Amino acid sequence: ELDELDVELFLIALAPEIEPRFERLYAYLQDDVTRRHAGPALALELCCGAAGPATQRARLGPTSRLVEGGLVHLGDDDRPFLTRSLSVPDRVVAHLLGDDAADGAVWRAVVATDAGGADAPPKAAHAVASGARLLYAKDAPGGAGPAALAAAFEEAGFPPLVVDLDRVDPAVEPARFGPALALEARLAGRAVVAYPAGGAPALLRSAIEQRVPLGLVGSTPWDPRWAPEPPVVVDVPLPSSAERSTRWRAVLGDVDAGPVAHFRLGPYEIEAAGRAAAARAAAARRAVTTDDLLAGARLQGSPALERLARRIEPRARWDDLVVPERVATRLHDLVDRARFRDRVLFEWGLGARSARGRGIVALLAGPSGTGKTLSAEIVANELGLDLYVVDVATVVDKYVGETEKNLDRIFDQAERINGVLLFDEADALFGKRSGVEDAHDRYANIEVAYLLQRIESFDGVAILTTNLKGNLDAAFARRLDAVIELPMPAERERARMWATNLPPAVPRTDDVDLAFLTRFKLTGGNIRNACLAGSYRAAAGGRAVTMADLIDGVAQEHAKLGHLCVEAEFGPYYDLVRND
Repeated sequence: ELDELDVELFLIALAPEIEPRFERLYAYLQDDVTRRHAGPALALELCCGAAGPATQRARLGPTSRLVEGGLVHLGDDDRPFLTRSLSVPDRVVAHLLGDDAADGAVWRAVVATDAGGADAPPKAAHAVASGARLLYAKDAPGGAGPAALAAAFEEAGFPPLVVDLDRVDPAVEPARFGPALALEARLAGRAVVAYPAGGAPALLRSAIEQRVPLGLVGSTPWDPRWAPEPPVVVDVPLPSSAERSTRWRAVLGDVDAGPVAHFRLGPYEIEAAGRAAAARAAAARRAVTTDDLLAGARLQGSPALERLARRIEPRARWDDLVVPERVATRLHDLVDRARFRDRVLFEWGLGARSARGRGIVALLAGPSGTGKTLSAEIVANELGLDLYVVDVATVVDKYVGETEKNLDRIFDQAERINGVLLFDEADALFGKRSGVEDAHDRYANIEVAYLLQRIESFDGVAILTTNLKGNLDAAFARRLDAVIELPMPAERERARMWATNLPPAVPRTDDVDLAFLTRFKLTGGNIRNACLAGSYRAAAGGRAVTMADLIDGVAQEHAKLGHLCVEAEFGPYYDLVRND
């Protein structure tokens, strides 16, 4: 888009970057040894014979093709316009000398520079071929939107530069990243495909203004404030589990992608996860395993959620949980819901007529210590997902509206990662609405109403736990996919808990009577605490665990619960109870 005068002005600015002797020449011509780059006055005089009229001066103004396009930089902001220095950015010089390495600020955010083997939607391909320069795809997290738009530009002769805006270095100012990205696309004759679109206004303004071929992918409807002209809106269907499995095999060959088929990953994320899995297996000098696939898939999450919730890499397994058979069955059903939801809702069409999100929300209720949090960890581990525990203290804010904003950020980030969101002690947030007697009641009701709406549109996996199921608002019941009650353990289950928490590796004396300990009506959490207290006491004494150590641990748990240690309950071991 440069005419002859633009090219001449550009060459004058470029000359010292190619041949240092021009620095001395420009200093001589400007009668100033410190000015080694040509200024606008000298450049226009060399091209036009004088400083030129305003129309020619505008060729080097802030909105000119040279300056706004990033080909020429005007330095010395404190000097008058005509005596400022003209230079060419290093990236432009490197490109002209044959170096195609992208600007570091841009390259760190690049996901791919090809279409990733995806098919272009017919509407998108036709729009680009007809001259459209701005496309928008509303896509769910883990969809194929970026790859689909990239394929459309590829077919039209614009090699795509796919950029994840979440990967942009926070230290890089939008005023620097946007022009650098636009320059990169124009130098290489590429199109830009960027996602998620929420960061578009600041980061992509230069690309939009310079009419770089641009495809945006977001999870919300198009916002007219993002660009002065409307885009061509494209619908991209979600990839099925079979399509994801095919993509995994394309990356890793003949592997069983079943364990990771439920991960919401697009083509580029699958490719990155496959490379990570292959590298992990190569480091161990073995073939790719299920654990490698799961580890690679988990690496594709967004780190933003870790600033809002505590991430736990789950290690608990089914053998660690002692619950009645009916509870275990319900937990297995919950895992199956998450694993096969795409097949049921989309391939089988059961979600076609529902406006609800495709997320799964479950409530685990029961007394403290019955295994609610442990169950959530097992569900996450069974799905190969990380567990993100929401800290209520970081969510609730005393200022009106801030709590909802914090929750919205959590839900938004949780939808864009493959993880399980855990609201521990959920009744603190999801409590019953009440009659409005003052402003506090009104705003508390607004928070609950917001949660009711947000849970219904949530696309991830969320688990709520509570000791007081009756304290939750009744309207949540319809929005829950599963309600699982974890009761107080019966004697048979307590026996298994004592045995589990005192494995063979723990040295014990012959007087340890697990059958008697089973009589104490404690939850799994209490039993674990009693075993830990007794084990620490024995380890400090350099000996094996005795019945006295365990009785003391039980007594400590009774004290926590506010129960008295009575002789009728402790029987022949009452004398071992320390009453200090």
